[in-house]
Amino acid sequence: MKVVVIGESSGATMETIMSVYPRHKVIAEKYINRGDIVGMGPFTGGGNMAIFKTRSAAEQFVTEDPFILEGLVKSFVIRDWNDNLLPD
Repeated sequence: MKVVVIGESSGATMETIMSVYPRHKVIAEKYINRGDIVGMGPFTGGGNMAIFKTRSAAEQFVTEDPFILEGLVKSFVIRDWNDNLLPD
């Protein structure tokens, strides 16, 4: 089982997003380098998603991510996901 964080965009401008992006990238790379993140990125049309190997990693990530902390992600949900194609 994997865990997905799905975020809803606040509608921030690209200028605002890019001003926060370097800090977001530092946090994301920490989780990527530890092997906690399977994939992440924006949806076309707004919003974003990150796939984690564990719920604890996903829950910790949302407490650190500047996109969430600074309001660029208006709201998010954390959902368990039964990925039937890729092994844990």
